[in-house]
Amino acid sequence: MNLLRKLSPQGHAFARKSFTSLKLPGESLDDITSPSLFHGIHVFHCPDEVGIVAKLSECIASRGGNILNADIFVPEKESVFYARSGFVFDPAKWPRMQMDEDFLKLSKTFNAMRSVVRVPNLDPKYKISVLASKQDHCLVDLLHGWQDGRLPVHITSVISNHDRGPNTHVLRFLERHGIPYHFLDTTKEDKSEGDILNLVKDTDFLVLARYMQVLSGSFLKSYGKDIINIHHGLLPSFKGGNPSKQAFEAGVKLIGATSHFVTEELDEGPIIEQMVERVSHRDNLRSFVHKSENLEKQCLSKAIKSYCELRVLPYEKNRTVVFEA
Repeated sequence: MNLLRKLSPQGHAFARKSFTSLKLPGESLDDITSPSLFHGIHVFHCPDEVGIVAKLSECIASRGGNILNADIFVPEKESVFYARSGFVFDPAKWPRMQMDEDFLKLSKTFNAMRSVVRVPNLDPKYKISVLASKQDHCLVDLLHGWQDGRLPVHITSVISNHDRGPNTHVLRFLERHGIPYHFLDTTKEDKSEGDILNLVKDTDFLVLARYMQVLSGSFLKSYGKDIINIHHGLLPSFKGGNPSKQAFEAGVKLIGATSHFVTEELDEGPIIEQMVERVSHRDNLRSFVHKSENLEKQCLSKAIKSYCELRVLPYEKNRTVVFEA
């Protein structure tokens, strides 16, 4: 896994205790920031030691910035430090390039293993490609989320192993917004991975929106950046064709969805987000499937948003730290 690999390598660090948010109850961020102030986000992973918070606070305050919130995690039996902080600053007093240099110094001071700073209003949106098969529900939700501004991404293309007709809802939407659609016919012997790599080489990460093809280890290594996947939560009990029908007939009472990073182990990558919902004897197969698909859409959208907001850091071999603050 190579979380946030494409982002800049600036460094920072904190201390063991988390900051309390400077935002008062019932107060919006607009109430405490002026139009001239920009929001920055800073995450890092470094060895734990005394004085990290003080140095970070000094770095930001010395440039006229103000920390609004911070979320910190130090595992009980490990001397490592994970943190995400939000701050406001005046770009006239703290230019973006200077910010990179300042956080890089902190990174070197504390030997940070991972360190990223991002200013959403100044930095380019993440460029992504979406891969999808026949089912449209996750793809359509992502397209509408992009159109409405709910997802801070730029969709460069949609790639599919399913040939959608020219007058379908998806194709009309893509044509209207100038997003290329690429149909790549796949077989068991040839999954068109070389063609996909050529199409996505300039993206920051990929999203599999119910893409029903297994990407090979060779593809993952060649792409070298993060890939976010979504699948229903009926695994591993209900595999193969029509898992919702299998689960419905088995009388399950709890359904869900899982969004995770793609690794060579099928559907076993580090988890970013999970959602669940109860179903009952009152549900028919149609409402059961509808609830399941809604969970998939919400779960995938939230995972992408969390990733773009730098809320996700790798933790141990196959886990993630997902910051809420």
